[in-house]
Amino acid sequence: MSNPVGSFIWYELMTSDAAGAAAFYGAVVGWRFTAPDAGAPIEYWHIGRSDGGSAGGMLQLSPEMLGGGARPAWLPYLNVADVDREVAAIQDDGGHVLMPKMTIPVGSMALVTDPQGAPFYVMTPVPPADNPQATSDVFSPSEAQHVRWNELSTSDPDGAKAFYAFHFGFEFNNSMPMGAMGSYDFIDHHGQVLGAVMRLQDPAGRPQWLPYFGVPSATAAEAAILAGGGTVIAGPHEVPGGDWVVMAVDPQGAAFGVVGPRGE
Repeated sequence: MSNPVGSFIWYELMTSDAAGAAAFYGAVVGWRFTAPDAGAPIEYWHIGRSDGGSAGGMLQLSPEMLGGGARPAWLPYLNVADVDREVAAIQDDGGHVLMPKMTIPVGSMALVTDPQGAPFYVMTPVPPADNPQATSDVFSPSEAQHVRWNELSTSDPDGAKAFYAFHFGFEFNNSMPMGAMGSYDFIDHHGQVLGAVMRLQDPAGRPQWLPYFGVPSATAAEAAILAGGGTVIAGPHEVPGGDWVVMAVDPQGAAFGVVGPRGE
């Protein structure tokens, strides 16, 4: 694809209840879910936006996956030029491989962690034959039903920033002080602000990427989260720029955020 290396090009929800998660996020974000064909080797759903575009995918965790330690979570995919080369470089830099390279018709990917343990995929996509310059638009800093913000909570912000700068071209030109919580360091990448890096606040927590989904009303999204059996962790509260955010956990245990106008 024509996205620059280091772009967020896909998002995947791993869940213990795909049908339940589809109903939940359909109400909260407005997505439309397409179930896989019967007999598919893995149960992988497509997440679609109201405008016909893609928002990502959803993997139903099998009993074997759950038995091996997999848990509900949102995971981002970062675009790389060569999965094999990038996986080797990540390992050399202290990261780990959770799933070795897999190649399917849409591209090659591997599930890795950064040196602090936050999981993410690296992917070299294969664009459609009729559109070799296809561009992923699952991330947008301003549009509803897209991921609008990517927030990394990590045990070592300086180490994480150095890692993502070296491997993915992230730049950290601006930050916002948060008192005892440390600094909130914004991620710049090819003219866009992708999100931010911050210190993990819970010593017992695990480093992770948290996606924030664009919604037309943070207030309505909060109500849908609660009505659907999710848990609100924080918010709604206003952030610089005038948007409002809610941090939450879905009924299966995957953390996420929503961002948009306060609304009604």
